[in-house]
Amino acid sequence: MSTATAPFTLPALPFDQNALEPYISANTLSYHYGKHHQAYVNKLNELVTGTEYADQTLEQIIKSTAGKGDKSGIFNNAAQVWNHTFFWNSLNPYSSKQPVGEIGKKINEAFGSYDEFLKAFANAGMTQFGSGWAWLIRDENTVKIVKTPNAETPLAYDQKPLLTVDVWEHAYYLDYQNKRNEYLATVLKNLLNWEFAAQNWG
Repeated sequence: MSTATAPFTLPALPFDQNALEPYISANTLSYHYGKHHQAYVNKLNELVTGTEYADQTLEQIIKSTAGKGDKSGIFNNAAQVWNHTFFWNSLNPYSSKQPVGEIGKKINEAFGSYDEFLKAFANAGMTQFGSGWAWLIRDENTVKIVKTPNAETPLAYDQKPLLTVDVWEHAYYLDYQNKRNEYLATVLKNLLNWEFAAQNWG
């Protein structure tokens, strides 16, 4: 858990902006990270300045504002800052193409095979109506796939995320237009950071 409090800053990407090509273009990253993610950081700082949340960490803000309608602006921006940072770390073009060790075993136990897991993960992303996220989470001693709308995040409900894929249109539209299925298949096949997932499992 991060110990940083406001003013929050845009975390550095864990890779160069062209590192995900040809799967996700540097052009998409420049907008998604440089514009959208930055805008959430800016808005969050604007909303929490001078409030009780200014001295809280990002994770604390998310948990203390979740489900509170009058705090939805703060929650949405805090969660989107956290979700996007987690998403960048969920991607790695140099990662192993399949999970290994304990997490690989848990995926096989839960889904029967890695191919069946990929189908289930893609289905979660495809069936998330409108904007949102598909997640692989730890559920006690097993793994589970969940999806969340808009800025919602498993973190708010004390679930332990392992990986996520962003299915907001701004995540893929410049590269894939309306072909969310193609975007999901490409990311799941080529970019999932299984080393990051293993760290989160522990």
